[in-house]
Amino acid sequence: MELLLNQEESMVKDSAIEFLNTHAGPSLHRELRDSVSSRGYSSALWDQMVDLGWPAVLVSEDYGGLGFSHVAMGQISEQTGSFLASSPLFASSILGVSVLEYSGTEQQKKDLLPLIAAGELFLALAIDEAPRHNPELVDCKAEKNGSEYILSGVKRYVVDGHISDNLIVSAKISNNQVNNGSTTLFIVPTASKGIEVTKVPMVDSRNSSTIIFENVHLSEHQILGGVGNGSNVLSAILDIANTHLAAELLGISIESFRRTLRYLKERKQFGVNIGSFQALQHRAATLWSEIELCKSIVLKALRSLDHPNLSTPRLASSAKAKTCKVAALATNEAVQMHGGIGMTDEFDIGFFLKRARVAQLLFGDQRYHTNRVSELSGF
Repeated sequence: MELLLNQEESMVKDSAIEFLNTHAGPSLHRELRDSVSSRGYSSALWDQMVDLGWPAVLVSEDYGGLGFSHVAMGQISEQTGSFLASSPLFASSILGVSVLEYSGTEQQKKDLLPLIAAGELFLALAIDEAPRHNPELVDCKAEKNGSEYILSGVKRYVVDGHISDNLIVSAKISNNQVNNGSTTLFIVPTASKGIEVTKVPMVDSRNSSTIIFENVHLSEHQILGGVGNGSNVLSAILDIANTHLAAELLGISIESFRRTLRYLKERKQFGVNIGSFQALQHRAATLWSEIELCKSIVLKALRSLDHPNLSTPRLASSAKAKTCKVAALATNEAVQMHGGIGMTDEFDIGFFLKRARVAQLLFGDQRYHTNRVSELSGF
């Protein structure tokens, strides 16, 4: 498996760095936080992302997209971590698009994918119900009533659910002799009668949502991937989600290390740069080594998404588990090596720690994915 970027992938990465270095970063993140943005992202930044074609990267050319690889999209995910760039890109243009490409009907793809590629429509994945990620725990019910389904239940930690036009919801089918109790995915307009969306600000100043469904009427045409096939679809989609989160965590780790290294070279104590202290040099060297390992596993997992095989789930969870561990180390060390100033709100390094903590918990933390790797490896 090739662990180097090709020319197209390198161009995407360089373009993302150049753009986000100019238009994003901690200053914009601080501005959004202090303004208590109802959206949680900058509309101006999103419009520029649309102009660059980022929402269309994973959309097939048949539906108005670019049809690029997950490796290419992963370079963008990594840089959104490095520059703290919040947008609907992850929830809608990665997860939403992947669900439709993987399990949508031809009509669903024609209706939705061109709009997502144009940045005009947002999707959100509503699958978690417990305080911690557990896709197998589904209490949300879809009761079959003639040709309809009546959806009731609660979903929590729905990333960007408050801005979504459509929700992808997992539910257990009831009153169905063949698929009773099986998980099925539905695509549900957020404006449907019986849906209540409550925005929940997170520690990283972005937004998730708690969504209540109360007797929401759905048609058979709103099913994604067939009745009872939701678990199989989600298994593939969550591998995509966690690999791109791993790429973002890698970006956070790299930028945290870069800023820390710069500080070690600039800050003087006892008349010398603190970077000359051997104890800090050892810690910096350890962190550099760990980040290099992350680069390899993340790229390998991204390549596996483009060529799915039996190793894909294990690689996705390996990447998430490793980057969770290293992002925690990188951001903790960054704050500590900056000393007292690292603890202040006026200094930017704390933003990276907060975003890392949220990304670590989304769709399974380090412990969850370490256990999954063990199970997939036969232990």
